[in-house]
Amino acid sequence: MSNVEQNGQQQEVLTPAQRVRNDWRSLVEKVSYKAIVNNIPYLAFVVLLCVLYISNSHRALEMQRELNAQHKVLKELRWKYMDTKSQLMYVKTETQVLKNAENLGLKPSLLPAYKIKQNNNRPNP
Repeated sequence: MSNVEQNGQQQEVLTPAQRVRNDWRSLVEKVSYKAIVNNIPYLAFVVLLCVLYISNSHRALEMQRELNAQHKVLKELRWKYMDTKSQLMYVKTETQVLKNAENLGLKPSLLPAYKIKQNNNRPNP
């Protein structure tokens, strides 16, 4: 038999332990210094993407916190607006206007309101 045939038979008759050793050797070769140096641009790109991902998630959390705080302020302002609006509606009622007018010395008119019409028959000067 020739060397080629013997090598072919040896490769076919590998035990499971030998296969695992060969797998580890191939893995070590892939992770070797030379492989790392050859893949530095790819590794740098992956690291950049990781940094951007972490930065983006921190910024999103910060924005969410700020949004929640602004939402609380908005709720408070809305309640203040509703309270002021209801107070204004109460002050504008007729009975409240009459009470405030009495404090100033004003009394309601006993005569109903009427409109003064302009006389259009006057001669021009």
